[in-house]
Amino acid sequence: MTAEPERWNHNIHYHPMILRAVPDGCDRALDVGCGEGLLSRELRRTARHVSAIDLDGPSIELARRHDGASGIDYLLGDFLTHPFEPASFDAVVSVATLHHMDAAVALDRMRGLLRPGGRLVVVGLARSRLPADLPYEVAALIGSRLYRRTRTYWEHSAPTVWPPPESYAGMRRVAEEVLAGVRYRRHLLWRYSLIWTRPAS
Repeated sequence: MTAEPERWNHNIHYHPMILRAVPDGCDRALDVGCGEGLLSRELRRTARHVSAIDLDGPSIELARRHDGASGIDYLLGDFLTHPFEPASFDAVVSVATLHHMDAAVALDRMRGLLRPGGRLVVVGLARSRLPADLPYEVAALIGSRLYRRTRTYWEHSAPTVWPPPESYAGMRRVAEEVLAGVRYRRHLLWRYSLIWTRPAS
């Protein structure tokens, strides 16, 4: 197996946080909006089996051709309509994908795919509202420039959506309405995270 090339961007920066949040003994994990599969391959080191889905055909083809594709089921399709078995995953993760969909609908779908005790981990993008978010914008700009001095920035080839339809405050409100007790956190590099565990009962 070839080693992953050194890559860094604002999404990859938060992969370690996602992996730490995956529950111990994870058997089946789902990566929503997997792109070229970088997080999926990292997730495979923790989970016995990974399903990874994306709408972008070229990205899925790149993911399938990678040496580290063993144990990963790469799916070309729409996460919202793909016939996944309900309550069949121990972890559902997603990076920079939620803003491509109706957030409430997507979070409800993710919730339904988790087994009792399973964990949902999302890192997403949202829209800043000025002037209220100006301090966050300044901090993010400074942080990004500092990181880029010591890392090689990698630009993915998947389609993008900009600007995100929801503000940070709006995303927090949506998440709290769909996922009771969700842990929302805003991060430095223009990202937020959601971590939620489905009740065992």
